[in-house]
Amino acid sequence: MAILLNISPDHLERHGDMAGYVAAKARLFQMQGPQHLAVISVDDPWGAELARRLPQRTVPISVRQPLDHGVYVTDGGDLIDARSLAEGARLIGSLGDLPTLRGRHNWQNAAAAYVAGLELGLDAAGIMASFASFPGLAHRCERVGVADDVVYINDSKATNIDAAATALAAFDQIRWIAGGRAKSTDLAPLEPFFGRIKKAYLLGEAAPDFAKALDGKLDHVVCGTMAAAVAAAIHDARPGETVLLSPACASFDHYRDFEARGDDFRAIVRRLLPHVTGPDEVRS
Repeated sequence: MAILLNISPDHLERHGDMAGYVAAKARLFQMQGPQHLAVISVDDPWGAELARRLPQRTVPISVRQPLDHGVYVTDGGDLIDARSLAEGARLIGSLGDLPTLRGRHNWQNAAAAYVAGLELGLDAAGIMASFASFPGLAHRCERVGVADDVVYINDSKATNIDAAATALAAFDQIRWIAGGRAKSTDLAPLEPFFGRIKKAYLLGEAAPDFAKALDGKLDHVVCGTMAAAVAAAIHDARPGETVLLSPACASFDHYRDFEARGDDFRAIVRRLLPHVTGPDEVRS
């Protein structure tokens, strides 16, 4: 079994161009035989094209559109199994109310895991129960905790623009901490989410370029460091808001990797807000 969740421009310094990157992803499926299963998100054009031309058994998944054949998640978070033409589209359960599966990116993960679980012999009810008990993963929209009715989210894994977009789409009333070593300073793809953001707190090498891109479009401040950005966001945040670290950048200007960056964010939040309530441990 092989699963492909998404393809978006990334790691192009290694692959030369987008065609090379797509070819590297596709090689996973070339190692399969006709009896093997391919699970592919069709929400980007590269994945959709790959799903159309693979000879092996293929189950498309989507969190953007209903599928005549495949598994998809509705805008409200309902998981729908439409693999069987005879049975039609069947509601399996709701993902929309699960706090550790917020956002379409997590719904996409769940749709793929559902198909994989069925292939391995699990039943739908057991798979849904496992989703409900899932504690979440570190640095991937990780809920650090709540203090004074403000939620703190660590999405340090968002090292590019597309990844940050998925987090921004999952929350409202956001105090957005962003920046680092930019892979792109074009923030135009994030503009549809600016209405969700109260203010941006910019750090790292990308801060000056991000500030220029946000001028006249979104309230922002250049903070420089993680500690300064978190402190400023805590100071400004009001009840009902979310302080979200979703950098849209690599971490290598100040940190060895995104995990170290996320660990720093979590530690600063807990140091500045000793009364924060939340999980004591997360899975990495």
